[in-house]
Amino acid sequence: MTVMPMFPLGSVLFPAMPTALRVFEERYIVMLSTILGDEPPEFGIVLIERGSEVGGGEHRFPIGTVAQITRVETSEGFIGLIAQGDRRIEVVTWLDDDPYPRAEVRPVPELEWSDEHRPLLERAEQLVRRTISRASEFVEQQWPADIELSDDPVQACWQLAGIAPLGPLDQVRLLRATTVVELLSGIIEATEGAAEMLSMPGLDDDDFSALLDGE
Repeated sequence: MTVMPMFPLGSVLFPAMPTALRVFEERYIVMLSTILGDEPPEFGIVLIERGSEVGGGEHRFPIGTVAQITRVETSEGFIGLIAQGDRRIEVVTWLDDDPYPRAEVRPVPELEWSDEHRPLLERAEQLVRRTISRASEFVEQQWPADIELSDDPVQACWQLAGIAPLGPLDQVRLLRATTVVELLSGIIEATEGAAEMLSMPGLDDDDFSALLDGE
């Protein structure tokens, strides 16, 4: 097990996906001053189950992803970070949030790819791209429907999970996948559910956003 700095968020980070963060809380500024000298500088991201990102005291899911910092920019009042999702981790024990959140973590086994998975990957990709295109009619999407995926098939699977128009609870379930088949099947099932929402008569952008958030 390894002790790792942690950054609980209201969103999920997948392996092979980027994230942009604005750091303004003192505890996370202290965290950055500690890890920026490391090679690579990295920390864990987990989804907040209940509570707030600001001030601590929130309840957190035990599955997460290591974020490796690729760019740092300073601005008045905050520090901007660009980080890349690297590998999955499981939180074994949360330590005191002093001076910032830390946890004992262990690695989650990597997914193993087989060429037998190719048809399922292609089916998931077609569905996700089609659903992003449809969802963009209601809510501005973070990722375009024609975004290029990695040539590495396992990374492409995680990227599909990251770009699909899903809420955080669906995403954290996908992050727990133990096989490529489980991950791709979960992407297909959750995205089909999102597509069904989009077909609801009278749906507007507020309705769709609320449904994705599980409200």
